[in-house]
Amino acid sequence: MKTFSIAKSRRLRSTPYTSRIEKQGVTAYTTYNHMLLPAAFGSLEDSYHHLKKNVQIWDVSGERQVEVSGKDSAKLVQLMTCRDLSKSKNGRCYYCPIIDDDARIINDPVVLRLSEDRWWISIADSDVILFAKGLAIGNKFDVKIFEPNVDIMAIQGPKSFGLMEKVFGEKITNLKFFGFDYFDFKGTKHLIARSGWSKQGGYEIYVENTKSGLELYDHLFEIGKEFDVKPGCPNLIERIESGLLSYGNDMDLNDNPFECGFDKYVNLDSNVIFLGKDKLKKIKSEGINKKLMGLIIDANEISMTKSLDVINENNHIIGELRSACFSPHFNKVIGIAMIKKPFYTPSQNVKVDINGNISNGKVCDLPFI
Repeated sequence: MKTFSIAKSRRLRSTPYTSRIEKQGVTAYTTYNHMLLPAAFGSLEDSYHHLKKNVQIWDVSGERQVEVSGKDSAKLVQLMTCRDLSKSKNGRCYYCPIIDDDARIINDPVVLRLSEDRWWISIADSDVILFAKGLAIGNKFDVKIFEPNVDIMAIQGPKSFGLMEKVFGEKITNLKFFGFDYFDFKGTKHLIARSGWSKQGGYEIYVENTKSGLELYDHLFEIGKEFDVKPGCPNLIERIESGLLSYGNDMDLNDNPFECGFDKYVNLDSNVIFLGKDKLKKIKSEGINKKLMGLIIDANEISMTKSLDVINENNHIIGELRSACFSPHFNKVIGIAMIKKPFYTPSQNVKVDINGNISNGKVCDLPFI
């Protein structure tokens, strides 16, 4: 597939780390929330193997925050998500599908409860801030909504724990998954969460003080030499193998939470009020007509810029392949596909047209690994 450079402008924001990662050899960008997001540092497969064995530092500043604060902040955040947050606690992160009044997915952020009346919605790639402001205005909520100056760097991989302990001390090793706390670096407090967009383990540092954040970035690379630290970015292969969904790729406004396997985040029996609740009750009662599933495909390469048709043995279209890559683990192409009922059963035989070549495949459950 032919590649093109990205024309930078004020509309497409750089990050505090952009000059550093360009010196470190970034070879591709994508865009995320109107911001540059590194997409490759050389070979995707080499980076995949390194991530699974060592530690990488990612510039994920594009994972922007929507801050909601004020008397009605909890009410607004709850209205946006089908997950019951009534028993949420300060210092915890919550994966929360955001849906509209027709139960369609607008975003799938991680919500951080900073206090009872202050929240960060750490968003995937869509303009959630406009949705939040519209709801606040329409409901006359007493809230303040804005995008704070927060630029996340992620420390990911099995050696991330040793690296972070060396920088922040033993206390950080006690941080529970999806918990967060404040940790000192040379006199500046940084919010650090035990989270990240990989299944290899790690942390996300929510940098509010840019000067300190850049010093910390450089320090992590210096201290991290003994851990074979390298610059990296969310890895397509590791993401798909792990079944980590990407909003805009694997799901969008055409899908509802049940179709995407988010059943445990849909709390219909709770007393909380959220958009789309009645619609979700109806969907649950009637059942879904399509479902996100995995595909294992008999091919050794694939490149996608659009969905690909998934067909059955009678050459009828039964779904669409939405994300895919070559997997070194399976030595085949694997992908995430939305498959129609009744074909979303594991071991269902399918075919996929990849650039004019018909390849055989099988449906499987997610995650792959």
